[in-house]
Amino acid sequence: MKVAYVFSTSGHTASYKLGRMILPQLEQGTHGVQVVGMFFFDDNTYLLRAGDPVGERLGRVAAEHRMLLMLCDQCALERGLAEGEIGAALPMGTVEGVRVGCFPDLYAALAGDPPDHVITV
Repeated sequence: MKVAYVFSTSGHTASYKLGRMILPQLEQGTHGVQVVGMFFFDDNTYLLRAGDPVGERLGRVAAEHRMLLMLCDQCALERGLAEGEIGAALPMGTVEGVRVGCFPDLYAALAGDPPDHVITV
């Protein structure tokens, strides 16, 4: 089964659930499903800053498993994690391999390997 995660909950929920639950399982190969992508909103985008311990670990796992990591373009622009304009933003100061976009970009990026389920955290 293939899943994609959308991290939209405010607070430290995403960093806790991703950093202490999901990511360790992905690193150990015990998560039980194939994660094809993760999309981050609001302050959850900070997890993918260059140098963030959770973000760096996630970046390595994503590269190994060809997993999409995408930040909401508006959220990333507001937080200094992207440059450019809405609809044409590029990541800045993020871990390797991160992309920036909106829902149409997410759909296009996952179209070649679509998830069976999308889980919002």
